[in-house]
Amino acid sequence: MREIKITGKTREVIGKKASRDLRREGQIPCNLYGEAKENGKPLALSFTSSMTELRKLIYTPHIYVVQLEIDGKPHTAILKELQFHPTTDAVLHVDFYEVTPEKPIVMGVPVKHTGLAQGVRDGGRMNMSIRKINVKATYPQIPEVLEVDVTDLCIGKSIKVGDLSYEGLELVTPKEVIVCSIKATRNSIAAAQQKGE
Repeated sequence: MREIKITGKTREVIGKKASRDLRREGQIPCNLYGEAKENGKPLALSFTSSMTELRKLIYTPHIYVVQLEIDGKPHTAILKELQFHPTTDAVLHVDFYEVTPEKPIVMGVPVKHTGLAQGVRDGGRMNMSIRKINVKATYPQIPEVLEVDVTDLCIGKSIKVGDLSYEGLELVTPKEVIVCSIKATRNSIAAAQQKGE
């Protein structure tokens, strides 16, 4: 998995007004959740980071392990949740989850197709049903992408999560979820009919 470094400062004042003021200054309110708990609930470290730094993490198709430096103290984390404004799509809030090399985590990993599907060669159309598959593993074992070989995929056939396996990874997305399939097109139907004549 790729690494990205982001710096932040602890937030002293918390609340809606303080958060609005921070956003006006180009700072985004963030929380870092980890092992610490209070009354059974996860305890958050509240901090801010600049939109300039966070942009590299938010607007990308890649997944990253984040080397956070908050007030000079290092934390290794992953992006947990993003909150956007409902009408402007501006980033309102970012949650991070602290990770260790020993403890397994669940993360969505982008799917990448390899090979040219037989069904596409026969005139069918590739249909991507999901873009990410959730996997469980320690963060050093999680790859940047999950490659799915579609070479033998024919028209009318699909590849499901249950058909896939990767060493060292537990696939958490339900087995029956379709990853990709080949749909028939008018051209492929016409070609099949001509062959049958």
